[in-house]
Order: sequence, then structure tokens, then C-alpha cells
Amino acid sequence: MPAPETVSLIINARWIAPVIPEDRVFENCALVIHKGLIQALVPQEEAAKRYSAEQEVYLGNHLVIPGLINAHGHAAMSLLRGYADDRPLKTWLEEHIWPAEDQWLSEDMVRDGAELAMAEMIRSGTTCFSDMYFFPEQVAQVAQQAHMRAQVNFPIFDAPSAWGQGPEDYFRKGLALHDDFRASQLIQIGFGPHAPYTLSDEPLQRVATLAQELDATVQIHLHETAQEVEESIQQHGKRPIQRLADLGLLTPLTQCVHMTQVDDSDLALLKESGAQVIHCPESNLKLASGFCPVQKLLEAGINVALGTDGAASNNDLDLLSEMKTAALLAKAVSGSPEAVNAHTALRMATLNGARALGLEDQIGSLEVGKSADITAIELSDLPSQPVHHPVSQLVYTNSGHKVSHVWVTGRALMLSRQLQTLNERELIGKARWWGKQIG
Repeated sequence: MPAPETVSLIINARWIAPVIPEDRVFENCALVIHKGLIQALVPQEEAAKRYSAEQEVYLGNHLVIPGLINAHGHAAMSLLRGYADDRPLKTWLEEHIWPAEDQWLSEDMVRDGAELAMAEMIRSGTTCFSDMYFFPEQVAQVAQQAHMRAQVNFPIFDAPSAWGQGPEDYFRKGLALHDDFRASQLIQIGFGPHAPYTLSDEPLQRVATLAQELDATVQIHLHETAQEVEESIQQHGKRPIQRLADLGLLTPLTQCVHMTQVDDSDLALLKESGAQVIHCPESNLKLASGFCPVQKLLEAGINVALGTDGAASNNDLDLLSEMKTAALLAKAVSGSPEAVNAHTALRMATLNGARALGLEDQIGSLEVGKSADITAIELSDLPSQPVHHPVSQLVYTNSGHKVSHVWVTGRALMLSRQLQTLNERELIGKARWWGKQIG
């Protein structure tokens, strides 16, 4: 009998939902990890015979899934959590959020807010997030230090901000940031044109050209409200998504965030272009922005991923909560209780997110050769009993606080609810200080 093969880590779990193959849950199996990659998914008895691990973890009451992917957010806005609740989007932005940002936005605020957000995301099972905000270099740096995977989209507006004087300045700084992280294993830099209503045609066309040249992703708020669509028709004679298509900015690299206003022509453009949709149900509900027709999009073959949006409009960054809301909302909007079932919701928060971010070959499912980005959720508490179907239990029973372990490239970010790469006590202290400053 050959000697056992030495590997870095073996995770033994009661249940494993790998996402690929679809709609499957494996019982009493083990994930074998070596040099940051998944090497095997086999029965625990087989793993014990074939492998000798430098570290072995036993999760007897847990469901193990791919690390969750939060496909849209504004991490630093965690410091504005609860600051201007219960107001319409336009009022919320123009009378509260933007004035607060004008006064307080800085490198330190973004760094501290991003670290707070990352800790919250890790604690609820997120291993990868996509961000769009000012001072993106700060977000990229702290994500790298915390060993969290991130797609950082540098912001582009017509107007000046604390980070730049206008489009030329945004492009210059953003492209330099792209070069700085070109070789990073964890950080990907993309374009973040804020929205069609905050940008003129010329910078949008430039984004389209540069994104194709660099094969870089583009994330943009799109069709978030009915008012946005109406104003575009009045100003440009066309719906915002048609304007983007005409400017060459609707491609498989494009991540269309929100899409609460979708008619048949919009659906056709999404399908034809291969563009991605990022659904942020809780933020859309809170701001009364509208309802993304998720089931209709999925049935048309359009990729739909999940995002939390920022904590200022959610107010949490718990992607498991977002999965539940997305599943329930899709049923109500479509009129079908079969819409967005539990496995589909999990896929939206994992593999669909990876596809949207252009990372499908690396993350999003627990397949051999993919990165060991992994989340474990304990299902032993009273509200989880009995466990007839672990994925349904995951989606429908408020599981965020049950996340116990998180790994990225096989490195632990959280073990038994204890953060490993961020200092929770220190982050809470900084957040309280900012709360007093911002008022």
C-alpha cells in the first residue's frame, strides 16, 4: 500500500454543497487542499487512507460551501451605517450621503471603513467582494493585507471629488492602480463609472475602449430607479442601457448593478450583449427602488449575481441574508413559489458571482483545481433542527451568525468564529470614533 500523500489541509464536514455538480450535497466527505488549491473531494474514509495533512479540521455539524461572493458594495460606507435611513434615494444621496462625504471623505475614513466592512463580510461567510468607492487604493491595500479576495473598481464621475478632479484624473489614478496590482493573486482592478446619469458620453466611451484593451471588468449602477430611466429618455431620447450599448459599453465585461426597471427591450440587450446583472434586493427594497425580475432574467440565460450594496443602504453586509431575501422576493415578483430555489440562491451568491467578476475559473465552486476559498456554517443550533435539506436550511433560516470558518486560498480568515487576519476589537473602537465625528 503506497504511503499517504502529504497535503496542506483536510476539511472533514457533515455536508458539502460544492455548487458544481449542480444541486448536489455530499455527506461525510472531505475537501483535500494543497498549496491553496482544492485537490480532491472524497469520502472521509478515503481521505484518511490516501492523505496525510499538515492540518486537519473536523466539522461534524457543518455545511461547507464555496466562499460567498459579494458582487457589489461600497465597503467604506459601513461608517455611514444608519446615518440617513428611511429616505428616498435622491434625497438620501443629495441631502445626506453626498454632503457627509464632502465633509469627511479621506484616505483614513476609507481605510477604516473598508476594514470594518471586510470583518463583517468574513464573519458572515464572504471571501470575495467587489467594491466601488473613492480612494480605491486603500481598499485594495487592506484587502490584500487581510488576505481577502477583492475586485476594486475605481470610481469615475464627470464631477470632482475628494479623490480626483474629474474624468482625466480618475483615469490616471485608476490605471496606475491597475498596474500596481497587475500581479496580485487576490486583487483585481476594474473600472467603476458611477452611473449613466453622472457621466457624459466621452468618458463612458473611453471606459469601453480601455476595458476591452485591458480585458478589465466594468461595474456601473444601471436602471436603479424609474426616475433614472425617465430622465434618460428625456435627455438622450433612449433608455440608459440602450445608451450604454450605443457607446460600446455593454459587453460580457459589464456588470449592471440593480436593474430594477427591465422591459423587453432591456432584456433583449442584456441577452445579446452577455452583460452581467448584479442584484441587490435588500438595498432596493429599503430605498423602494423597484424589483429586479430575477427569475425572468435567469430563464433568459442572463447571469445574475448577488450584492449587498453599501451598509448605508442595507444596513448589513450579510450575503446569506441577501440570499434569503433574493429567493423570497423572486417568488413574490414572479408569482411562483418555485422561482429561485435554495440551490439557485446559493449559486447566485457563489458561481454566478464568480462569472460576473470574470473569476469563474478560480472560485465559485468546490472543484478540483480551483482556489480553496471556502465557508463553513454550523447547523447544530435549535433553529436549524431538523436538517432535512441543508441548503434550504442555509438559505431560509438566517444563517449569517452561524458561519464558523472561512478560508481564502486555504489560509484561514476565521476559525471557530475568531477572525485571524483582522483585529475585531480595534475595528470596533475605530468605528465608534468615526461615529462620534460624523454624528
